[in-house]
Amino acid sequence: MHVNTLPQTNLHQADILIIGGGTAGCMAAATAKEIAPDLAVTVIEKAHIDRSGCLAAGMNAINAYLNPGETPESFTQFVRNDACGLIREDLVLSIAGRLNEMVAKVESWGLPVVKDADGSYKRRGRWNVEIFGESLKPILAEAVRKAGATVFNRMAVADLICHEGRVAGAIAFSVRDASLHVFLAKAVIVCTGGASGLYRPNNQGSAHHKIWYSPFNTGAGYAIGLRAGAEMTSLEMRFIALRTRDVIAPTGTLALGFGAPQVNALGVEFMKENYAQVGGERAPTPWRVYAPTREYAEGRGPCFLDTRGLSPERVRALKEAYLSMYPGIVLYWAANDLDPAHEPIEICGTEPYVMGGHCQAGYWIDEQRRTTLPGLYAAGDVSGGAPYKFVSGCWVEGAIAAETAVADIMDVRTMMVDIGILGDGIEASRARILAPYRRDSQTPGPVVLPQEAEERLQKIMDEYAGGLSSAYQTNKAMLTMAEQKLDALEKQLTYLMARSPHDLMQAHEVIDRLLVAQALVKHMLTREETRWPAFHSRSDFPERNDADWLNFVNTRYNKERGSWHISRRPYTKMV
Repeated sequence: MHVNTLPQTNLHQADILIIGGGTAGCMAAATAKEIAPDLAVTVIEKAHIDRSGCLAAGMNAINAYLNPGETPESFTQFVRNDACGLIREDLVLSIAGRLNEMVAKVESWGLPVVKDADGSYKRRGRWNVEIFGESLKPILAEAVRKAGATVFNRMAVADLICHEGRVAGAIAFSVRDASLHVFLAKAVIVCTGGASGLYRPNNQGSAHHKIWYSPFNTGAGYAIGLRAGAEMTSLEMRFIALRTRDVIAPTGTLALGFGAPQVNALGVEFMKENYAQVGGERAPTPWRVYAPTREYAEGRGPCFLDTRGLSPERVRALKEAYLSMYPGIVLYWAANDLDPAHEPIEICGTEPYVMGGHCQAGYWIDEQRRTTLPGLYAAGDVSGGAPYKFVSGCWVEGAIAAETAVADIMDVRTMMVDIGILGDGIEASRARILAPYRRDSQTPGPVVLPQEAEERLQKIMDEYAGGLSSAYQTNKAMLTMAEQKLDALEKQLTYLMARSPHDLMQAHEVIDRLLVAQALVKHMLTREETRWPAFHSRSDFPERNDADWLNFVNTRYNKERGSWHISRRPYTKMV
C-alpha cells in the first residue's frame, strides 16, 4: 500500500464508548441508555454485533445461576474451591447477587428459557438452567438497537487515547477499507473478550480456527490496556477446555446434560476412581483437563465421554441440544456415520487461552469495575479476578460497568477532551496502526506476513510456555527461552506487511497477541507454584504453595521504556 493512498481519519464523539459488542458490551450499552437515555452511547465491534464474540453460534444453557437453595455466599464458596482457593471474593459476590436478575432481564427481551411443568426454570446441574439460545446474540443486539445506542460494526480497536492520566477515547480502523476512526469519550468500557490464538491449536492447516474459544477474540482489549499502562492480574491462570476431539465441541452438554462419564481406554471411570475428590471436595475445573492428560501420559489413553447406551430419543435430544450452540458436531457425526449410542466420544484438552470468564485473567478492577486508569472500565472476559462468570456473569459486569460509568461522568461533569491537544498522540497512533499498510513489495528489507508471524508465535508458546506439545508443563528454563524468542519475534514484526484491510486486521491481531503472550510469560515465570494443574503447571514447582502464593500476580507495562513491573496483591477472604 503506497503512502499517497493511505486512508482518511474520521472523528466521532460519545459520552460513553463501549469497545466490543459481545455479551458484556451489549448489556453495558443497553444498561447505560436505560439509566440515562439522553447520553450518547457508542459501541464499536470488530465483527457484526448480531453474531459476534463467544455467543455467535448461541448457547444451550446459562451456566451461572442461583437455583433454589443457593445464595451469593454459597456461589462464592463454590467458585473459590473451583479456582483452587484464590479469587477476588468481592467481585464474585457482586456478580452472584445479580445473576438471576440478569437472566430474567434477557428473558424479557425474548430469550427462551426452558421451563419445568410448574413453570420454574429447568435445572441442568447445580448452577445451570437450560435455554434455547441459538438466537441469543441477535436478541442482545436488538436490545442495543432498541435502546438507541450507536453501533459501528467492522471496526477493530488499536489504541486507547489518554490525556493527563485519563482515558479519553480510542482509535480504531475499519476492517473493510482501513479508514482510521478517532472516538473521543468521557468514559470508555472495554468488553472485547479474552485472547485465543496465542498457542498452536489442536487442528492445523485449514482447520486451525476449529478451536474452543472464539478465534476472533485476539487479546486486543488486553493489549490496548497494557500499552496505556493499566494493571493486569492473573494471566497465568490460563483456561484449557476439555472438548471433543477434532470438532472441539463443548463437553458440558454430554457430562451435565446427558450424564456421560469420563472413561479411559480400559473402560475405567477415572475421574470417579482417581480424581473426584481433591482436598476433600469436588475436583476443581483444572483437574478435568489435568486428569485425562495424566491418563494419556501413563498409558491409559485415549479418553472418552461414554454415551453408549443412550436411547434413540436421548440421542435426538443430544443433537437438538448441540444445534442450539455447536451444530458442527452434529454435522460431523452425520458425515462420518457415527452414532453416540454405539461409540463413546473421544475427548482432549485444547490449547491454552487467556480469559477472565472461565478463569480470571484480565484488568485489575474495583468492585464498580473501574480499572486502574481513570475513565476506563472493564467487563466480561477482559476483566480479571472473578472466574466462573460465563454468560450471565458477563451480563452482570456489563451492567455494573455501565452504571458506574454513567454515575462517574455525571458526578464530575466530565468534559470531552479537545481533539486539538491530542494531535501528536493521535498522529503517533496513526503511524503505528498503518505501518504494515505502508510497506509493499518495493519496500527495502525483509517482509513478514501476518500468517507467518502467527505461526511463529504459536510455535514458541506451544513448545516453551506450556502448550499441547509439552502436556501443558513448563519450567523456568523453558519460560526464559520463551521470553527471549518472543523478544526476537517482536523485532521481526517491524517488517509486517499488510496487502489489504483484512491483512491489516490480522497484522494487529498478531501484534496484540504477542504483547499478551509476553505478559503471560512474565506471569508464569513469577508464580513459582502449581496452583491450577494444567492451567499453570510448573514442573520445577509441582505443588500448590499457599504459604507464599495465596495472592495475585499483577503486571504493568511501560510502553515508552519497554519494561514490565511485577507486583502482588493480597487475597481477602470474605465468606
